[in-house]
Amino acid sequence: MLGLRKENFKTSIMKNGKLLFGILLIGLLASSCYTEVIVEDDFIAESPVNTALALESYDLWYIDINATQGNGEIPFLQRAFTISFDSGVVYANNNLVGIGKTGNGIGIDVGTYGTYSGTVEVDHDVDGLWLLDVYAINNNTLELYDPDSDTSYLLRGYQRSNFDYDLIFYDNIHYFLQEYQVWEKTYVSEEGALNDFDEENYLQFFAGNGGTFRSSVDASGTALFNLQWDYEGDYEVFDVTNDATLKTLTLDYDYLGNDYFEIYVINDSTIELYHVSSGTVYEFTGRGFQQYLKSGSETGKKRVKTKNPVMDVARQRKM
Repeated sequence: MLGLRKENFKTSIMKNGKLLFGILLIGLLASSCYTEVIVEDDFIAESPVNTALALESYDLWYIDINATQGNGEIPFLQRAFTISFDSGVVYANNNLVGIGKTGNGIGIDVGTYGTYSGTVEVDHDVDGLWLLDVYAINNNTLELYDPDSDTSYLLRGYQRSNFDYDLIFYDNIHYFLQEYQVWEKTYVSEEGALNDFDEENYLQFFAGNGGTFRSSVDASGTALFNLQWDYEGDYEVFDVTNDATLKTLTLDYDYLGNDYFEIYVINDSTIELYHVSSGTVYEFTGRGFQQYLKSGSETGKKRVKTKNPVMDVARQRKM
């Protein structure tokens, strides 16, 4: 899970046998001729490649933002969870809400593209022209490299039929929490001991993992603009050892200590918080969906590298 910078990329080609669109997506190589080159005992095979066919070989390219290398950014890649190349049109899923449904799964139209030998030129509707080098990492992984900013993005290819839409929510759950202005409590289980969190009816999460949350005890059905926030504190999302579809959440209430939950995604508008200490199940429904389109100060959310802290705990919620 690693992109390559410009300065060390040529060396990496020598060492790893990786070349600019040399070995690209098994089965897509044209095999009319090839050249074998031996460099420092490493084998490099060069073959003519159909760049467009390679980019279009998968319905979706998931952008592994944590594998980005470089100090610059390609805005439309920084913003998206997935990108797709389809007959000259670029599509992106910039939101988790609606992913798998918007644009028949591939997202919204954000621009056009043309291909050359080993490069793709993207004309983004807002971010303009970008000429990017394309490198094949393996049979379903590409690297898009911007030589102007010396920045690389790693893309992993999936067909819509085998893309794990559930896992993408868990891998990016802190972004999901921020896609609604407010989360309103809509269900409390009869099971579970009484606890102070029972009084909380609204939650709001701000940018970043380890960011800020607010909570309110206002009555259900209160208009968003009338909400009075009673408390503001820190929250953090944790990964769980050997359990990719379990995340835990802590809400830091100064006067109570941390409230600790297992967090589950029910659908793209509902989360479940299981309060481990009391055994209570809460459901919260998102209100005020914030759609991230192509760009702009209000809709220009960008992803950043995030490494969640890890908890070594066992799942407590009995499903």
